[in-house]
Amino acid sequence: MGKFKKIETGIEGLYIIEPTVFGDERGFFVESYNKNDFTELGISDEFVQDNHSKSKKGILRGLHFQTKFSQGKLVRVIKGSVYDVAVDLRKDSKTFGKHFGLELSAENKRMFFIPKDFAHGFLTLEDDTEFTYKCTDFYHPEYDSGIMWNDKDINIDWNFEKYNLKEKDIVLSEKDKKHQSLKEYEGKLKGE
Repeated sequence: MGKFKKIETGIEGLYIIEPTVFGDERGFFVESYNKNDFTELGISDEFVQDNHSKSKKGILRGLHFQTKFSQGKLVRVIKGSVYDVAVDLRKDSKTFGKHFGLELSAENKRMFFIPKDFAHGFLTLEDDTEFTYKCTDFYHPEYDSGIMWNDKDINIDWNFEKYNLKEKDIVLSEKDKKHQSLKEYEGKLKGE
């Protein structure tokens, strides 16, 4: 039996991954990735790049994707917590434009597997939150793109009230303030 549990999200290919945690009075041990176990779960993507970010509470990063060389991601929090969101951008998907969000934390040790052709973003819920992610392709800045985090057609509930945050206090990068809407992106896919 593998050391990971795969939980369906209602969007094909998008999964919550729960690792087995071995703990005692000394602390804990967790295996965060094992190619054989992931293949057994039906996730056989090859990861080629690992990233690690640190953010203050109230930082919102996203919703990011690459227009070419799309990156699948396996994301997790190693310190603090985030509200993490993935949006289906697969052109022919029956769930195009649909999203799924969940809380990832150092405490719950959950991971989120996000396949290629999804936009991804997260909101940090604590100061000094550290977020790591494995990627299936390299970062290509010339193909870097995004969808607005507050796009009305996607209608993500970032749970500000639940996490004692106010929308006006959210911090975005200059790049993230200028992302396109889902409708604009959809128009580009259709060649409009």
